[in-house]
This record gives sequence, structure tokens and C-alpha cells, in this order.
Amino acid sequence: MKKMLKMALISIIFIPSLAFAEVNVVSWGGAYTESQKLGYGDPYQEMSGVKVNWIDYSGGLSEVRTQVESGNVTWNIIDLYAKDTITGCDEGLLVEFDFDNDFPAAPDGTKASDDFFTDMPSKCAVGNILYSWNYAYSPDVFPGQDVMPSTIVDFYDTAKYPGKRAIYNGAMSNLEQALVADGVSADAVYGVLENQTGAVDRAINKIRTLCEDPNGGCIFWSAGAQPPELLASGEVVMATGWNGRFFNAVVGEGTNIVQVWDGQILDYEYFAMIAGSPNQDEAMDALRYFTGTEGLAGSAKYIAYAPWRVSSLDIIEAGEPWYKDGTTNMMPNMPTAAANTENYILMNPDYWADNEVEVGEAWEAFKSSL
Repeated sequence: MKKMLKMALISIIFIPSLAFAEVNVVSWGGAYTESQKLGYGDPYQEMSGVKVNWIDYSGGLSEVRTQVESGNVTWNIIDLYAKDTITGCDEGLLVEFDFDNDFPAAPDGTKASDDFFTDMPSKCAVGNILYSWNYAYSPDVFPGQDVMPSTIVDFYDTAKYPGKRAIYNGAMSNLEQALVADGVSADAVYGVLENQTGAVDRAINKIRTLCEDPNGGCIFWSAGAQPPELLASGEVVMATGWNGRFFNAVVGEGTNIVQVWDGQILDYEYFAMIAGSPNQDEAMDALRYFTGTEGLAGSAKYIAYAPWRVSSLDIIEAGEPWYKDGTTNMMPNMPTAAANTENYILMNPDYWADNEVEVGEAWEAFKSSL
């Protein structure tokens, strides 16, 4: 009897400790983080009893470096650009994965690595979504205009479409789209940036002309919620941004803006685990769930970003209309839809991992000179 009582007391002590485990997930905030929280964060928390905390940030590895180098790591999982997974892995800031052992197979048994959309940029990255850097405009600000903006060239045409533009605060995405607007073919952009002397200056000068044009002007944004807000308020007439944020503004909030897909940059977003973080077993278990077939399909109920797994797309297509309102089809709104990829740039993370510092200095000098 005493032995049984002792075992019962041990159970009482240890079971709550599992329930009180926490995992801190860092992401970009707004509608995107909400889609992650509702799509797989909340279901995982309910299923496992592990509390999932969501923390907003604005990108980059500076805070990760600070935590790892100080030995005081409080973040577990982080949502990163591809270039940052490469740099973070090289610097030992992130945990390396064994993809087929660490992540679940598809429902039909297809191993994880074959179910992924494409190869990972580093051993420390597991795919989350595919998204677009595109632009949107407000049709209300062009009264009497018979032909509305439809190309990346139109974004720079202040004679035909006067008014301020909102562009991303960093060089990434801006340089690529500026070169396409300046006549470079979408599939040649990175070849030009890597091999043609003066290509970065060419792109920056194209943007400078837009920003200094009396009929134009630039506002720089850093948070994904800003471009739709700037359009809705009338502060700008066009804004680059992330397609899922534009989608939510239109479908979820009724904002009168129109997306343009020509010259979009098709990009990937990844999860990574921070080296030396607490509760790594729980964090890895959460990450398996987040990036499994049903988890990624779940997040697409709330935002128009394509899931990284092929098997997730199968679930969405079979379940249309998939959006949370029960009436909107998601597949045509994905950045990977055929109609949206007629003229697109595929993001090259290796270029940015290798050139981020040098190009970033030129970009910051440009902004300071405005």
C-alpha cells in the first residue's frame, strides 16, 4: 500500500510538469502569425498540453546571436528568411535537422524530404510556406483611368500613375523588381546582379528616380501589416508587400485594393530551432506538428500562403472552398497558382547570404541620401 501511495504521489508531481512546459515561437506578427496560431499552434497546444507562446519580431538574426552568445536563450522556434537559415546554420546559432527522421511522412507514406516542395537551403531549415513579394494598388486613386496597373513597370510609371509608393525597408526584393522594371528578364535577375558590374547601382538608381520624382515618392515599410494600411489610408497609391497580407485585407477586411502578380518574387519561409534553447524535446515535437501535412494545410485556412508540403496542397484542393469563411477558394489565391506565375522571379537565398552586408551598406547609404 505504501509503495502504491508513493507511486501515486510521484505521478502527481510529474504529470503537471509536462502540462506546464512552454514553447516560444517567434514570427512576423499580424495576419501571418494569426494563421500560424490558429492553423497549428492552438491545435497542438490543445492536443499536447504544451503552451505555445507567440512572439513578434521584424526579422534578422541579431537577437538570436545575442541570446546564444550570452547563454540565455529564451526563444525556441523562429520563422526565418532562407538567407538567415544559411547564415545562422553556418554560425552555429541553429539546430541541424535530419529531415526524414525528424519530420513525419505524408499520409500516404511519402517520406518528408520527397513531400517537401523543394530542397531546403540549409540543414537548419524546415519549410513552412511559399509566399510572394508582389504589389497592390488602390483603384480609388486613379479616377478616369481606363487601364489600371498590371505590370511591375507600371509600379515605376509615375507619369501614368502619379502618387507615392510604399516599398520594403531592406534591399532584398527591391533590387530584383527594380531590375525587371528596368528591362532585365525575370529569370536573368540574379545573373545580372552577380556578374554585371554596377548592377546594384543600376537597381538602386531606378528606385532613387522613383523616390525623388515629384510625381512619386517613397515610404519605407518594415512590418507586413503596413502596406495594406498605407493603401487603405490613402498615404500611398501603390505598395509592395506580401500577398497573404493583401489577401486578408481584401477578403477579411473588405479593403478596396487590387493585387498585381507580374514581376512577383516567389519566396520561401522557414522554421528553425535555436541552439541551446530550453524545452528542446517539446519544441521539436511542436515543430513536427507545425510542419506536418495537416498543420500546414490548417494555416492556409487563414491566409493565402502556399504550404511547403505537396500533400498539404492535396488536402486544400480536395476541401475547397478552404478559406475560413467557407466560401472562398484558396488555390487560385496562392502565389504558386498558374495565373500568378506567368512572369515571376524565384528568390535566390544564396545571393543574399553571400552579399547581404555589402549590398546592405549601399542600400542604407541610398536611403540616408534621400
